[in-house]
Amino acid sequence: MRLSQLFTKTSKTIPAGETARNAQLLIQAGFIHKEMAGVYSYLPLGKRVLDNIADIVRKEIGGIGAVEVQLSVLQPKEIWEKTGRWNDEVVDNWFKTQLKNGTEVGMSLTNEEPLANTLSDFVNSYKDLPTYIYQIQNKFRNELRAKSGLMRGREFLMKDLYSFCRTQAEHDTFYERAADAYMKIYAQLGIGDITYRTYASGGIFSKFSDEFQTLSHVGEDTVYIHEGRRLGVNREVFTDGVLAELNLNRDELVEKRAVEVGNIFSLGTKYADALDVYFTDEEGRKQSIVMGCYGLGISRLMGLLAEHFADERGLVWPEAVAPAKVYLARLGNGPDTVKQADELYNRLTDAGVLVLYDDRDMRAGEKFADADLIGIPYRVVISDKTVAAGVYELKERRQSEPRQLGSDELVKALGIPG
Repeated sequence: MRLSQLFTKTSKTIPAGETARNAQLLIQAGFIHKEMAGVYSYLPLGKRVLDNIADIVRKEIGGIGAVEVQLSVLQPKEIWEKTGRWNDEVVDNWFKTQLKNGTEVGMSLTNEEPLANTLSDFVNSYKDLPTYIYQIQNKFRNELRAKSGLMRGREFLMKDLYSFCRTQAEHDTFYERAADAYMKIYAQLGIGDITYRTYASGGIFSKFSDEFQTLSHVGEDTVYIHEGRRLGVNREVFTDGVLAELNLNRDELVEKRAVEVGNIFSLGTKYADALDVYFTDEEGRKQSIVMGCYGLGISRLMGLLAEHFADERGLVWPEAVAPAKVYLARLGNGPDTVKQADELYNRLTDAGVLVLYDDRDMRAGEKFADADLIGIPYRVVISDKTVAAGVYELKERRQSEPRQLGSDELVKALGIPG
């Protein structure tokens, strides 16, 4: 994590043809590389952010009993034909291709059918259920127009979780546990206080589904928020009848712009039944499996965090997802300055603190501009002046003025055990 050895570089130039602010900043800061509209590669710093978000998701989703798998991207059309979703008139954003032998396959856009099909080899008895399975996988959707940078792409990283239960009551219990886990995830990402569980259309399976909407100036959705109950209603279902059913007073709701950062659905028995997957109950009778699905876009969240928290100088990452905790800027190449900077870098690294060490031979202004653009929470400066004064200069990304601290004060300020 020395900038002199890092694969990527920052740029002062806004990338041509990129209109989304999150993608502009992430490209300029060297986090991602645009391959084509709606498709981005993740460079070292971007990969760290993506992994940090995924780790938070893994912790909370694993905590409610779900187990992680890795499913194939290539999907056989036969299982999708059984549910009617291979038809382009039903699902219009498939990426489809052919194998050398002419067999038609699709590229994963969701996984209800594949997982239900897999379950047929492992679930027979009521003793095999419930089971909860998730993965974090690249998804592919042939969007007519990719837009909003990482927030609406043709290839994106998604956590998709599927529950398989014996009864509707068993499903409902897990459904609420999943909703709670989502809110814990958003809290750790720094958006918990502005994210609302929001009523949306449930389609053919249930009256409502649940979206999780984050209030933001970059939002494209319109939601109506009840601050006291911490609930929202999506504009698509915002009718007097729905409000009455939810016991919500129109006068108590506030219209807001928001970004959808997750959704959960009750699926009923449709997919398992269509794929002929059942279980036998305690009396040996064949019973249908009740399914639910729970989606959360990892790369979409990265785009939202990048754009929502950014300021005029660049990215401003929440500490939980930042690619490093400390941006260590060494100013000057004097032996004492180099020695002190190297020693601090090693001390922080040994303490488990991720440090991006700017050891390049560049002017202070250039280093400070890069530090702001990259958006790491803390910037520590070591220079000939600070060494002579016996201090370190610490500045938090969200604050304007640096502080001069001694060694012990610095360690304490960074939350590092002495």
